[in-house]
Amino acid sequence: MSAPAILAPVRPGAGLRQAQPERTGSLDHLDWLEAEAIHILREVAGQCSNPALLFSGGKDSVVVVRLAEKAFRPGRFPFPLLHIDTGHNYREVIEFRDARSAELGERLIVRTVEDSMRRGSVRLKSADESRNKHQSVTLLEAIEEFGFDACIGGARRDEEKARAKERIFSFRDEFGQWDPKNQRPELWDLYNARVHKGENIRVFPISNWTELDVWQYIERESLALPPIYFAHTRPIVRRKGLLQPVTGLTPARAGDTVEELCVRFRTVGDISCTAPVESDADTVRRIIEETATTTITERGATRLDDQTSEASMEQRKKEGYF
Repeated sequence: MSAPAILAPVRPGAGLRQAQPERTGSLDHLDWLEAEAIHILREVAGQCSNPALLFSGGKDSVVVVRLAEKAFRPGRFPFPLLHIDTGHNYREVIEFRDARSAELGERLIVRTVEDSMRRGSVRLKSADESRNKHQSVTLLEAIEEFGFDACIGGARRDEEKARAKERIFSFRDEFGQWDPKNQRPELWDLYNARVHKGENIRVFPISNWTELDVWQYIERESLALPPIYFAHTRPIVRRKGLLQPVTGLTPARAGDTVEELCVRFRTVGDISCTAPVESDADTVRRIIEETATTTITERGATRLDDQTSEASMEQRKKEGYF
């Protein structure tokens, strides 16, 4: 990855209101990643007429929002926040999403899979089917409703093999579909956001970051997060080699052994498919130390819906999934 040479990283605190002179000494890797991401966000603002920033309240979107603050404050964001809600998200994350959006003073648009179910554009095979993969339908409907020509999100290449194929400015056709063989070159960090009516771009400012980078940045910036990212005790059962929380949506089944375990979430999403990991890391510093030594990918350890080829990320992305 080539390092952008034109942006001096903006430091936390007062730096959100007025750009501060670049500090002396060498820039560390977080400075370079931050500068690249700010450059990408400003490219979106400069090239796109009606973008949106996907904000779920999860750790990656929290980081992207912080980068947007550094890119555009003291002005307002040049885009609204958008969340596609399955209706089965963890309560703590939704509460955090709403509180953070209010704190920012930015417009939050929420569209739900339940809206699509009422319209008949999403039909579940059974009442307990995961709604996660159906978010793509609701997202495409929201893009059409508001005429968004770009959606900014917090996906990273290290998360999953299909995401590693994605460009930073990822082109989607008039049907909202992704073709990994039909993507634009990004030589010398030059990005092309030109689209015809109905087409759109998905933009990933932290594509080159790793899970460890994200946690180190959260520590550096003292970013608040939903509490379920930190170690806590909850009832779980073991399924498909993963841990699944016992909730009203995912109750224990006959023959299940319910355990009270100390766990935390590495990623958050629909309750039906997001699993925690055993952990006693209850601070950001302890999470960083744990992440630095793990040998299992973030999604590989925590996503029940990534365990079968039928629900593969690449296929879902081709159908419009973010």
